[in-house]
Amino acid sequence: MTRETTSAKPPGRPRAGIDAVVFAATLKTVHELGYAGATMDRIAAAAGVAKTTIYRRWPSKGALITDCLVDTFGPLPPMPGSRAEYLAAAIDLAATKISEPGVGAAFAGVFVDAVSDAGLREILSTRLQAPYLRALQDALGEPEDRILLLVDITVGTLLHRMGMTGAPMAEADVAAMTEMIQRHFAEPAR
Repeated sequence: MTRETTSAKPPGRPRAGIDAVVFAATLKTVHELGYAGATMDRIAAAAGVAKTTIYRRWPSKGALITDCLVDTFGPLPPMPGSRAEYLAAAIDLAATKISEPGVGAAFAGVFVDAVSDAGLREILSTRLQAPYLRALQDALGEPEDRILLLVDITVGTLLHRMGMTGAPMAEADVAAMTEMIQRHFAEPAR
């Protein structure tokens, strides 16, 4: 009698690739259907996974969108030289990423949901905002309130433009905004 060997691997898709598949499906679904139309059911269908697979990783759409944004934005670039160059690189990263299909709508949608959802605000604060605040504080040597102002001006302006026009901010306008921000943050706070 021969003995069958069993694999130690669980059946199904490898876990390592699930997040990337779900994140891509999330942004595609948001891009095609808008934030409100991007339900967990539709995201699961677009990703080709069971809804339970998504809910095992993310307890809510807001948590999924937040982690999707963290993945999309990645870490801030290293300080390239001067303070002005670093500000320009950080603003360019925000403008570039927000203009990618689905990202601006996902960002704006999760913020709107967070207005009336304290749990989601906590998720956004700890998973998305906190790492960038620390990185900007470390790089620029600024107190948290000034970094919050920098983030509010940059992200708020980019999302406002997209919301009002349906299109990302033009490069010339991003450059003008960058110059204004650089003037304000030219010198460290005292």
